Amino acid sequence: MPFGIINASAVFTRMMRRLLEGIPNVVNYIDDVLIYTENWGDHLSAVEGVLDRIRRAGLTVRPTKCFFGYASLDFLGHLVGEGVLKPQPDKVEKIMNTSTATKKDVRSFMGLVGYYRRFISNFAAISAPLTDLTKGSKSNKVEWGEAQEIAFKTLKSRLASAPILKLPDLSKCFILCTDASDIGIGAILMQEESGERFPICYASRKLQPREVKYSTIEKECLALVWAVEKFHVYLYGVEFLLETDHQPLTYMTCTKIKNNRVLRWALSLQPYSFVIKAVKGSENHGADFQVVPRIVFLKVST
Repeated sequence: MPFGIINASAVFTRMMRRLLEGIPNVVNYIDDVLIYTENWGDHLSAVEGVLDRIRRAGLTVRPTKCFFGYASLDFLGHLVGEGVLKPQPDKVEKIMNTSTATKKDVRSFMGLVGYYRRFISNFAAISAPLTDLTKGSKSNKVEWGEAQEIAFKTLKSRLASAPILKLPDLSKCFILCTDASDIGIGAILMQEESGERFPICYASRKLQPREVKYSTIEKECLALVWAVEKFHVYLYGVEFLLETDHQPLTYMTCTKIKNNRVLRWALSLQPYSFVIKAVKGSENHGADFQVVPRIVFLKVST
């Protein structure tokens, strides 16, 4: 390595990707290798292929850190498998026991809970009082008030009862619901199965100081455009349903727009194929501010 051990992680990751290239149903993150298949025969074949590549590369795996034939496994802080995604229980327990006596503690808590923000609807607005504590002076002391205590307890409560997210099915239509408030924007990506909608991911963020001054239609349009870009990897190249509780936005693709900012945003959506639908605010609670695969998990070491 030309720059010493500082590049070890990147070099090892690149080596692992090249090593496993071409083997179907295999993904890795540094030394964590995940093998997923739909049936036992394909599973054995994939495991054999991965182990053969590792052996020929002169690498080894530690048996005590390997899991074979599981329907679900802990992977990068999540329990994944059987078509669903959940926070890892021991990680959630650690967050539940976190204190916030100093600014450093608040930053640590926000880093931990922020990793699971996809499970928490309206995360940005709820966490705003805590986020504000991490800014400003260099003092490590925090001014803890009622707003911060409510935000702290709400985030813990939401995470403890976090919904189970469905893994996306690329053969089904995606449903994207968006909404905006005076302090933030939010969205939820969903899919429908047997007449029932299941969440795939929640997303939200605070409005920038300049964005707070936007008109209502501009904030709602910003939420729409931001959400589409956020979930670009799922939405680009397929037709999806876009739901908003702001009726005027339903005409943005078929009428002449006089607001230049909204016009630019409307043009940015032209590469996407979607049907936009207006829903009642009471029905937009998801975004409103307010075959069992078999899996193998391997730890690779040199």
